[in-house]
Amino acid sequence: MSETIQDNKLVELTYEVLDEKTGQVLSTVEFPLSYVHGADRVLAKQVTDELEGRSAGDVIEVPIDGNAIYGARDESLVFTDSIGNVPEEYREVGTIILMENDKGERKEFIVTRVDDKTLTVDGNNPLCGRDLLFRLKILAVRDATPEEIEAGTKVVDGPDIDPDRISPIGNSSH
Repeated sequence: MSETIQDNKLVELTYEVLDEKTGQVLSTVEFPLSYVHGADRVLAKQVTDELEGRSAGDVIEVPIDGNAIYGARDESLVFTDSIGNVPEEYREVGTIILMENDKGERKEFIVTRVDDKTLTVDGNNPLCGRDLLFRLKILAVRDATPEEIEAGTKVVDGPDIDPDRISPIGNSSH
């Protein structure tokens, strides 16, 4: 009998994020993400609640309001400027530009539109304002070691990686 997801179980999974309305895949995580159920907050509570009681091999879909995780869309973070004011290397849709305000605060903006006369950048997370569907594939479930429970994730020898920096399914504080 396979193990089910419950507190203090190490879970390995992959997932993809889809636009619920169009079915378009917006993001894919193909390398396994590991977490200790009940001891870590890499995944949003709404997702971990749906994982509870599931087993390796299960595929689940969890609808999520992008605003709940990434915040509401803020149109004041969208800027259009004359193409002549923008360096050549930034004149391609999808280019990420790191900008800094007069207080020294940094924010990433994505080039979303370019034409012969203008360029538009957007500082909103691309997933905010969308109805999202997280499709998760559970790869493995096992008892976590005491070290993994303390760390909240799989403990391996190698470089330290901050899971909050690699997971788009973060807490609402992102």
